Amino acid sequence: MISLRSGIALLVLFAALPVAAAETDGQFASGVVFHDRNANGARDAFDFGVRGVSVSNGRDVVQTDWRGRYRIAVGDDTILFVIKPGGWATPVDDNGLPRFYYIHKPEGSPTDLAYPGVSPTGPLPEQIDFPLYRQREPSSFRAILFADPQPYTLDELDLFNRDIIEEVIGTEAAFGMTLGDLVGDDLSLFEPINQAIGQIGIPWHNVIGNHDMNYHAETDRHSDESFERVYGPPTHAFAYGKVHFIVLDDVVYDGRRDEEGTEGPYRAAISEDQLAFVENYLKTVPRDRLVVLAMHIPFEGPTHSVANQRALFEILKDRPHTVSLAGHTHYQESRFYGPEAGFDGPQPHHQLTSVTASGSWWLGAADEVGIPHATMRCGAPNGYSILEFDGNQYSIQFKAARRLADHQMNIIAPRATSSETAAATEVLVNVFSGSERTRVEMRLGVTGDWIPLQREAREDPHYLAAIERDLLRNPRPRFFLPPAIQSPHLWVGTLPANPPIGTHTVEVRVTDMYGQVFHAHHVIRIE
Repeated sequence: MISLRSGIALLVLFAALPVAAAETDGQFASGVVFHDRNANGARDAFDFGVRGVSVSNGRDVVQTDWRGRYRIAVGDDTILFVIKPGGWATPVDDNGLPRFYYIHKPEGSPTDLAYPGVSPTGPLPEQIDFPLYRQREPSSFRAILFADPQPYTLDELDLFNRDIIEEVIGTEAAFGMTLGDLVGDDLSLFEPINQAIGQIGIPWHNVIGNHDMNYHAETDRHSDESFERVYGPPTHAFAYGKVHFIVLDDVVYDGRRDEEGTEGPYRAAISEDQLAFVENYLKTVPRDRLVVLAMHIPFEGPTHSVANQRALFEILKDRPHTVSLAGHTHYQESRFYGPEAGFDGPQPHHQLTSVTASGSWWLGAADEVGIPHATMRCGAPNGYSILEFDGNQYSIQFKAARRLADHQMNIIAPRATSSETAAATEVLVNVFSGSERTRVEMRLGVTGDWIPLQREAREDPHYLAAIERDLLRNPRPRFFLPPAIQSPHLWVGTLPANPPIGTHTVEVRVTDMYGQVFHAHHVIRIE
């Protein structure tokens, strides 16, 4: 029996709980975000609630009260999730996948999907609690970034393991993230690739890509049911240290292409619910913090632009520290968005379209150990990115698969030229992670003057030569590389006039937008 005093206390407690603005169909979920001291996943007697932690339904964001309690609206197709604050951790499974959510789908997913979705969850529980554990999170940390591993078969998954996973095992990175296209349409590969990435031994976050959708779904609403079953909410957020990461689903599925369930059309857009989520979450984030957006399709590409991009920029405009990450295009590029693109922030917004793990879809002639070179159509090798964070500052370093860390460029120049024609002899440098903010210089010999090179969009000659070599070695369509693009990270210059006859070294010095300096050399004969 509840006494009058305790009853009044309960009324006061629930009256003080934050309530989401949207009330969907009139249902509300409530529970406690608690400090799970013994990490057993259950709330024990002395596992007290954690105050000021954000909980979301994918649109609305509420914060827990002084007892760790929350209350938020839900519908019959809702994923509730806690937004991990800095200095705390959520549970992870055996493969390092964070478990920070509760799926509420009373009827479950449609049963006619080619790949299983979510089983019926039944009525809404009376209470949904979220455990958190304390962990040390320094202001300086590292993260690993994959994009588009995209294996279509287990054989291609083995290539991913051999080419990339095996060299990353044992990393000191705090966590990793894959920017979509985890697999290539065969969603039964979710579990094998999770097990592979799990060998790295760190928590791993995942963005949904267009090849991670169930193409037997009738509508966009059900296209991500299999992804949700395995990874949880396609849109969510988490903090590490003082950096805030927002994961977005910018792939909109437009329905079946035919009755066979083959890949249907999709487009790039950020939904109104996601915009509301970003805006609501950022109300809880101090303005001086770094905000990192992660999505699959970049804001702009040769054949697309993301709908509602400007609305997202409007939400971010008052924030001095933002960056976004994407994959999808299978070439690497940095773009900077200013007022002409609708971003009126204190400084242009940087988006990295990242190197892909699969490169050109695991195509190209195999090397001596049977792994295709998979060079991307911008001329850069396949690989991954290493992100370094320090407070609200960040830097990104390109890492080529199975190459030394200083392999950051290709120098494309003849091996011999005459002294008389040197001034007309071009030197091209493909700086794999280069951007408009990169400075590229070269000199001939150790005492030569440094000559600035000019950035110029061209097809990479090294890549064009690779296409020709691959056609000679493997004249089968399976090995055909895609056509070259106008590479956004090529620099061009010419040798100095009338160099002395003999063997010389062309030295190239690259200074990137973060102040990182890289060197490479090319030996040439002057005849």
